[in-house]
Parts: sequence; structure tokens; C-alpha cells
Amino acid sequence: MQYTATPRFLEQAPRYLFFTGKGGVGKTSIACASAITLAQAGRTVLLVSTDPASNVGQVFGIEIGNRITTIPAVSRLAALEIDPEAAAREYRERLVGPVRGVLPDEVVRGIEESLSGACTTEIAAFDEFTALLTDSAITRDYDHILFDTAPTGHTIRLLQLPGAWSGFLEAGQGDASCLGPLAGLDKQRSQYKAAVDALADAARTRLVLVARAQQASLREVARTHDELAAIGLTRQHLVVNGILPAAEAASDTLAAALHQREQDALAAMPEPLRTLPRDELALKPFNLVGLDALRGLFIDQTVPDEGDPGNHEANARSLAALVDDIAADGHGLVMLMGKGGVGKTTLAAAVAVELASRGLPVHLTTSDPAAHLTETLAGSVSGLEVSRIDPHAETERYRQHVLATKGKDLDQQGRALLEEDLRSPCTEEIAVFQAFSRIIREAGRKFVIMDTAPTGHTLLLLDATGAYHREIARQMGDKGMHFTTPMMQLQDPKQTKVLLVTLAETTPVLEAAALQSDLRRAGIEPWAWVINNSVSAARPSSPLLRRRAANELPEIEAVATEHARRHAVVPLLQEEPIGAGRLRALAGA
Repeated sequence: MQYTATPRFLEQAPRYLFFTGKGGVGKTSIACASAITLAQAGRTVLLVSTDPASNVGQVFGIEIGNRITTIPAVSRLAALEIDPEAAAREYRERLVGPVRGVLPDEVVRGIEESLSGACTTEIAAFDEFTALLTDSAITRDYDHILFDTAPTGHTIRLLQLPGAWSGFLEAGQGDASCLGPLAGLDKQRSQYKAAVDALADAARTRLVLVARAQQASLREVARTHDELAAIGLTRQHLVVNGILPAAEAASDTLAAALHQREQDALAAMPEPLRTLPRDELALKPFNLVGLDALRGLFIDQTVPDEGDPGNHEANARSLAALVDDIAADGHGLVMLMGKGGVGKTTLAAAVAVELASRGLPVHLTTSDPAAHLTETLAGSVSGLEVSRIDPHAETERYRQHVLATKGKDLDQQGRALLEEDLRSPCTEEIAVFQAFSRIIREAGRKFVIMDTAPTGHTLLLLDATGAYHREIARQMGDKGMHFTTPMMQLQDPKQTKVLLVTLAETTPVLEAAALQSDLRRAGIEPWAWVINNSVSAARPSSPLLRRRAANELPEIEAVATEHARRHAVVPLLQEEPIGAGRLRALAGA
């Protein structure tokens, strides 16, 4: 397919465009470049970010924040960064404020606790931008509104559920998992309905699924396609971003291997994606920050060779050195966290295989819905137990338990409402948390290596862990009894080591730094950072890859000097680290 300066997804563009996909695939860059393209064509454009770690302002070189801000260098373009945490605070206050001083303090605290989780934050952010999907004073001046990070199927399913829980719970008939987040929906249900209708209207909305030419990325975006199509969002377009041009493979064995790997992934693309209209964008040698870079995103360019980018070392250790330190403890919980697409699954598998090869008992598990552990290991390993926290199986187990306990004395109407609530996605978060709690208890006698879901899902788990800890502390504190909660285990550096995984690129490093701040607020100190798939550490000879290697150096330096207490750099490899042998080579030498 020919690279083009006019992507197909911008032809006859509808009013609303949503850009979604795994972390690190280039959603923000493509959304920003699209906004510039439409504005330069004479259209008035509003670019909206709903990403908690939004870097739209950094891309344009100005401060944006939670207000509509004109982009001075681009006529007819404005931007807005929705702050999910600020939205959640306002949402909570809208619900709690009217009953403060009216209901007993204990009841008010209970309401506030029910609104403390990530479900509330997600719904509150949706609450903020639903106004942008309806005709209003805010939106009437814009021909196009572009969203960087589309609403998930999780959020839309929440908003489609009936709003009958409040009376049900006030009557003391049940224990719905989404009461807090959903308690305020009824007043704005008509606005939410209009927003969901707009999303499902192909004449008004186009969903742009962004992926890389990698098997895991394409599988993930296929899953997103299916989830959104199942709730009526069918007007979808695929963008495969960052494809290494064939010309770069001519005289560089690394570039040749990467190019072939990408072509193989495209040839094996999941069937649901093959029927979608598609654009392929070439990998760029530069960081996509600033107007000149964004204007060049949709244009193919020849890259001059600027020579060796220099030394990538910045007091970095090898992954093998980190594994030596981990092994010295004999047991414990090791959690790998970070954006989607940074290679957590591969690194978790590499650490687990190396520990098992030393004769240590290891349980490798994942809480990632995509769950690629089996493909990465490509076979069994002696001494290594492998499991997956299956959200569907855990949710069904939890549903049956609740129906057998909370629901056993309900009448037909009450049981029907309880069953409806248990179909909400919040139920899945609770069920996954319970499975997570069971597994991490094993770390007292063996190594538990956890490949976590992408950052947002991980924070949901931590929210549930924190809420559980606070509840137990309230119940047990007055009795003076000794207790240990999962949160206490995560906070204890003798029991838990958190490895933050990133790429040597601006957005993954920023998001890893934001995650580190969130963890520290929860009393969890990350043990190490791992910079994965480093081009500079691979010493390429391709002109394009040399330029990218040079661009990595400031990011590696920032990790070494500003963010990490200890860090390792893992080079980009010619062969994918699949199978026990290659995984051991990655972590053991």
C-alpha cells in the first residue's frame, strides 16, 4: 500500500472522529496531525483529549488544560484536555454535597467511599465530554471535533444499563457494585442517550483504530473492534502506524529483521480487521513533537544518514542484573506495570523463566485481558506454573456467589435488578480483584511474577485494593487485632517489587512517571524501571534507526536522572523473544 499525505480516514470526514488503540501506538500524534490537516483545509476544529496522561499540550508546545484553548500557530484549531480526576471530584461533590449535613456522617462517608474508585473517574470523564457530542453552545462553532482516546466499550455499557438501582438499594434490597458511580446518571440520562446515539450514527462519527504492525497490537485492536461493534459502533477505520520502510532494510540486519517481522504480522492480520478501510503510515525518524513534525506525519520522507548517535549508557544495568537481585530474596511478588505495547508480557515471562531455571518455585500470572503469555512462552517450562486471571470466569464465579448469598431472600423483582447490576463491567473489576488477592498471597512461599494489564486497568485493581484495605482497617482497628491486607503487601518493599516498563519515547516515559506518582500516593515505591526495545542499545546502521536512536538518548537520561532509583536498558532484538531459550537469553546473560 502506498504511503500518502492524505489518509483515507480523513476523506469526507464526519463531524466526530475518535482515535483509540493500545498505548504507545501513536494515537495522540495521529489525532493532532489530523486536526492540523482539517484546519489547514479551512475547517474549524476542536481537539479533545480524554487521556489521564494527556500530552497534547506538550505536542503543540503550549499549556492547554481543562479549558478550550486556541492553538496560536494553527488557524481555526482549538484544543481541550479533560482532566478525569478534576471531573471525578466535581462529580462526587455533585452527588455528596446535597446530603452533607442532612444524612448522618457515617452514611455520607459510605457514599464517598463508594465514589472513590476508578469507575467513578471513568464515568465522570464521560460526563464531561458528552456535552461535546450534543449540539450546544460549546460545540456549535466547530465543524469537526476530534477525540484522542475514544470512550471504551466498558464505559458505554455502563451508560446503557437501566438506572433503577437507586430505589432498589434505598429499600435495602441489594448490594450493587456500581451504585456509587451510577447514582447520578438519571438526571442526565437523556444527554447520555444523545451522546451514545451520536457515537453509533455512521453519518456523524468515525472510529479510527490505531495499531502497530505487530501481532500483539493487531490482536488487541481486533478485540477493541469486536467490543465496539457489539454495542453498535460499526463505522471503523484502521490505521497501521510506524511501518519501517523497505529501503531501510537494504544494508542493516536489524532493520531487515524488523521489516520482515512487520510484513509477517500484516499478512497474519486478524480477519475482522481485513475488511476495514485501512491506512499505513511510515515510521518517522523524528519525535512527533511540534508543528513541523506533525505536518510531516502523513508524508513519506528520505532520511539522511547522520552517523553514530553516540553512547546510550547512563548508569544502566542489564535485565540480568535486576534478576540477580530479585532471585536473592528467594520469594516475593514482582509486578510489571506500564502502558500497553511496551513489552510487559515478554519481560515478565523472561524474568519468570530465568528464576525457574535457577530451581526457584515461580508462578507467572497475568491480569491483562489480552493475555499473550502462552504465545510468548511457546511451551512449558520446568518449575514454572502459569495462570491467567480470566475476567469472564472470575466474574461468573462472583455472580454465582452474590446470587447465592445477597440474592437468596429477594423477591422476583429484586433478584432481577440484582442480576442486571451483576452484568455491569464494575462487577468484573471486583471479581478480578478477588482473584488478584488470592494469587498474591502465594508470594510468601514462592515467586509470583505478575504481568499486569495496561495502566488504567492496573489502577482499577489498586483502587479496589485500597478500598478493601480501608474497610478492613475500619472494622479491625477498634478491636486491636493484627491483620494484613493486599495493599499492605504491595506497600512492603520486602514482599513486593514493582518494575515500571517503558520505551525510550516521550509518551511512555511520561505515563510511567505519572503511574509512579500514583503508586507513591498509594504508599507503593517502584523498585526499578526497565527501558525496553531500545534502538540505541541495539546499535543500528540504518539511517532512520540511527536518527531514532539519537532521539532516545534524552529519554534514557531522564529515566536515569529524574525518575528511577535503578534502571535497566533492554535492546531491540532482531528476533522476537518467544520461547524459553530466547527469554532466558534476554534475562539471564
